[in-house]
Amino acid sequence: MRLVIVLAVLIAVSGTAARAQWPKPVAAVVPQADGYVVIPHAAVPPQKSRVYRAIFDASRGAERPGELVPALNMAGSELNALAAAGVPGKNAKFAVVFHGAAIDGILDDAHYRAKFGVANPNLAVIAALKRSGTELFVCGQNLAFAGIDPKSLTPDVAVASDALIVLMTYQADGYALLGF
Repeated sequence: MRLVIVLAVLIAVSGTAARAQWPKPVAAVVPQADGYVVIPHAAVPPQKSRVYRAIFDASRGAERPGELVPALNMAGSELNALAAAGVPGKNAKFAVVFHGAAIDGILDDAHYRAKFGVANPNLAVIAALKRSGTELFVCGQNLAFAGIDPKSLTPDVAVASDALIVLMTYQADGYALLGF
């Protein structure tokens, strides 16, 4: 019995000790995306003078129709992170290229509603990313082979020749490849 009480106390104490009070996440640039928690004394904090270049490879669709395409959430989240750390917007050079299942997320609202029965939650994020200077592309090869009419997509995304050409071009220009 004594062992049970000791174990119960240890579990209760360890559960309490593991909980820390963190500041609320900040999502100033893309409110629909995940916010960013500033970590005091972080080992590798964002640097205000650094230029951050990333190409987001958007190939995965959302798990459910009311959710964001993972790459859009991550691009928005990283813009929120940089802004929260005081990095000027001009120092965030981002691009996103859509192919595969992620193309559903760039359907215009009418086509998204027809396919999924809900409004497209990605459109507000796409608009915010575009306002921030993020370049947005969709794979023309994927559209052609799947028979997708580019007119069914949001006009905020440009049709590229091929997703892999976009990825190779941006990586050759010094952009980090981030796949989602």
